[in-house]
Amino acid sequence: MVNKGKTPGKDKFDKFRINEEIDSATVRLVGEEGEPAIIETSKALEMARERSLDLVEITANQDPPVVKIIDYSKFIFEQVKKAKEAKKKQKVIHVKEIKLRPAIDNNDFHHKINNARSFLEKGDKVKFTLMFRGREMVHPELGFEVMDRIQEALKDCAIPEKSPAQEGKNITMIMNPSNPKKA
Repeated sequence: MVNKGKTPGKDKFDKFRINEEIDSATVRLVGEEGEPAIIETSKALEMARERSLDLVEITANQDPPVVKIIDYSKFIFEQVKKAKEAKKKQKVIHVKEIKLRPAIDNNDFHHKINNARSFLEKGDKVKFTLMFRGREMVHPELGFEVMDRIQEALKDCAIPEKSPAQEGKNITMIMNPSNPKKA
């Protein structure tokens, strides 16, 4: 069910206790200048009411809890705004996987390289998985040669994060973009 009239993401900031919800006998009041003073909760509530503001518990896990005299709705608005800014600055890194075989044709190889180049230009990592089947495992050096060709073809736009390594019937390698796209 949708909560009408509520700011999205605001409910995670409901953890702050205000005014009469603060059940401690004494509190550490931090003023605008930043100097903390330990006073009774009733006095702090009185000071908040005189200024027509709220007594907001900032840190509950200290003894006594830290409180501030501020406008609660403005405080929550600032908290939501900071959370949105932090979320906006996060960058998700995708890992794209390209699978190939040791006996790959030139056209197929160039097509895979072009796909990898487009992924790298977008800022994504690319994982190359070279799969062996049956008796191809007798010649793993063919797989490492293909991986060397890939590194050579992409040396202008990528750097290897993980050099080619054999894992069972596969050889894997991860390439990072050499100049990641700015978000």
